[in-house]
Amino acid sequence: MFRLILITFCLGTATPVLAQDTSPAPEKDMQEGMDLMSEGMELLLRGLMGEMEPAMRELREAIDDLNAYHPPEVLPNGDIIIRRKVPLEVDPPEDGEIDL
Repeated sequence: MFRLILITFCLGTATPVLAQDTSPAPEKDMQEGMDLMSEGMELLLRGLMGEMEPAMRELREAIDDLNAYHPPEVLPNGDIIIRRKVPLEVDPPEDGEIDL
């Protein structure tokens, strides 16, 4: 019985050792893997650029809108005023009252 267990143990532990490959990975496989990784990264970046394009366009329009304002002014009481370069024309209310 002991010999049967010993033989089974020896065969069981020797099999993975015999199955291991000690030869180095071929350069062809390494180059193919690097090509696949670069292709995947390129696809990822193109997808991100496609999704970010509308947001970047909106940001460019918002920056163009900033040219319509003077730099901010800080009043002595701490208020910050941002004045338009060309003031908007506001129609006065018909009843003469202004809601604050």
